[in-house]
Amino acid sequence: MFARELKQRFFDKTARIAVIGLGYVGLPLIEAFNDKGYDTLGCDIDDVKVKGLNVGRSPIKTIDHARVKRMVKTGRFEATADFSKLKTADAILICVPTPLTRHREPDMTYVVETGKTVAKHLRQGQLIVLESTTYPGTTAEELKPVLEATGLKSGRDFYLAYSPEREDPGNPKFNTRVIPKVVGGDGDKARDLAHALYGQVVAGVVPVSSTQTAEAVKLTENIFRAVNIALVNELKVIFTRMGIDIWEVIEAAKSKPFGYMPFYPGPGLGGHCIPIDPFYLTWKAREFGVATRFIELAGEVNQDMPLYVVRVLSDALDQRFKRGLNGTRILLLGVAYKKNVDDIRESPAFRLIELLQERGAAVDFYDPFVPVLPSTREHASLAGMKGVKWRPADFKRYDAALICTDHDAVDYGAVVKNARLVVDTRNATRGVKTGRGKIVQA
Repeated sequence: MFARELKQRFFDKTARIAVIGLGYVGLPLIEAFNDKGYDTLGCDIDDVKVKGLNVGRSPIKTIDHARVKRMVKTGRFEATADFSKLKTADAILICVPTPLTRHREPDMTYVVETGKTVAKHLRQGQLIVLESTTYPGTTAEELKPVLEATGLKSGRDFYLAYSPEREDPGNPKFNTRVIPKVVGGDGDKARDLAHALYGQVVAGVVPVSSTQTAEAVKLTENIFRAVNIALVNELKVIFTRMGIDIWEVIEAAKSKPFGYMPFYPGPGLGGHCIPIDPFYLTWKAREFGVATRFIELAGEVNQDMPLYVVRVLSDALDQRFKRGLNGTRILLLGVAYKKNVDDIRESPAFRLIELLQERGAAVDFYDPFVPVLPSTREHASLAGMKGVKWRPADFKRYDAALICTDHDAVDYGAVVKNARLVVDTRNATRGVKTGRGKIVQA
């Protein structure tokens, strides 16, 4: 009844597009629609963020203020904490977090509560799309009943779809516009509408048969990465014991033009997807009596990496200075979960700091993108910890510098020159010449 008119509004760009959650996923998404000429509405519960956006201030370092100011100047962008304005939107795209509980089970609080908010303002003829990464069945089993509790029916009065986010913050090669969008709908009309909508702003759209399939696509992508990162982390431990440089091995192996894809080791997994998403499937698989042995083993390997790094650091201190960690001063370089961003979600740096403190070390950190550690529910005791200033001459005061994140803005030559010992988890010091034993790979 409404689908034909709604699709035409998508095609002629007279539709109003609302995005809920203006973070690393939602903000670039709404920018893409705004740049294509759509009237856009950004909804977020953070009043400070909303006020800043409306005057052209970006809350994310990977999106500079100039880009937000450009949106504001078009007159087609409004940020708001007033969710009643959702009734004016033709499409509502939900980009809210899906964390794990302490028991490693899916926390659907954000999705369900957002669904309830959307339901209060739901009207006929709207397309609702969930983008949050989650387990297969979430859209149909969690979101749909909440929306249909209004008396409106999916496929008749409104349309419901799922399209997983595929953002890679800080990666200049891949942005929202060039990454294909997978779409699955609660029925063919919903899928076709989502296809029509995203097709106006991204390079390609990949339609699949259902919302469950689309949800499974996202998990498959991230499980693939988690398992392969665990594999290379395990190889690092083995090859290091053998006296073989894992980084040299990877560089040589990736010269093979088929049958190999390079993955790189590190101090542990971080980010909003890879450490979390695989366990969504682990949890859901139990409902069907299926074991997820690869996923769980990969999780164990990756979660153990901070412990491995601390052991390497402790051994290096013992070999170089004949002392352990207790009473040492350690400078941790980089607390973001990946290079060149300010995103600290699930960063292994937090666990490393805690482990070092538990062993009696005094820990400082430096990160050009993160001056102060924010509050996190898993590491509340570290909230408010301030980073030190970039003064390489001061690095001599520390017993060791531990490189956790390899930001390009850091002068690793200066680190090596001034630090008494450098433990490198990212191969950031490659090419830096130094005396024997001063750099240790971890």
